[in-house]
Amino acid sequence: MSHHGLPCWYELASADLASSQSFYAGLLGWNWMDAGMQGMTYMLAGLGDTMIAGLFSAEMGRAPGWLVYFAVDSADETAALAAASGATTLMPPTDIPGTGRFALFADPQGAAFGVLQPLPGGSGGAFDQARSGTGNWHDLVTSDEAGALAFYGKLFGWTVSQTMPMGPDANYNILNRNGQDIGGCFTSKGKAPFWKPYFAVTSAHAAKTRITELGGHVQSGPDEVPGGAFTLQCSDSQGVTVAFVGPA
Repeated sequence: MSHHGLPCWYELASADLASSQSFYAGLLGWNWMDAGMQGMTYMLAGLGDTMIAGLFSAEMGRAPGWLVYFAVDSADETAALAAASGATTLMPPTDIPGTGRFALFADPQGAAFGVLQPLPGGSGGAFDQARSGTGNWHDLVTSDEAGALAFYGKLFGWTVSQTMPMGPDANYNILNRNGQDIGGCFTSKGKAPFWKPYFAVTSAHAAKTRITELGGHVQSGPDEVPGGAFTLQCSDSQGVTVAFVGPA
């Protein structure tokens, strides 16, 4: 079964690895281990045997922030299509021993994302909408939603399952991959385009208290969204933008 276009990995560049590990372990129950990579510290976050995310120092040349990866059938074919469709290649397709082949891009509007061609049988469980502590939703904040939707539709086959008004001049477009809603896209003129992951929590109201205790900041929420879940828009203990979603 093809996982092409499904979110499959999350990666955090942080200015303080210890602080980031404490924050996400305390909030989501992640356990951390060193990946044992040559030449750099790369930490892996897991829930039991399921790997969820990677963590490395922002001093490696990336500004602090989350990066979302999407599974692809072929990293090389996707890279060629992305470049032909107006994306900027940040990292050409490169092998990760024991994992697969990955590449990094900025979409035509400038939002960074990654793709991963996993080794056979490696679908992972980082994105699982039925489990707390994993990736659950994704917002694409862009400067041109029509252009972004066309780009990702071409790259991953995504469609828009629903468009909801956010205000007098803004819409929230639900991103759908083969019948499964995986995120939303909307235009924001005041911000540089970016992808924002939502991780699932067991209780949005309990998470709000815990986020503050762990040194994070809740910018808004819990806010009820269609379907009965509640979202929290936050910055973590290092000021990195992130969101959480769960029942009340």
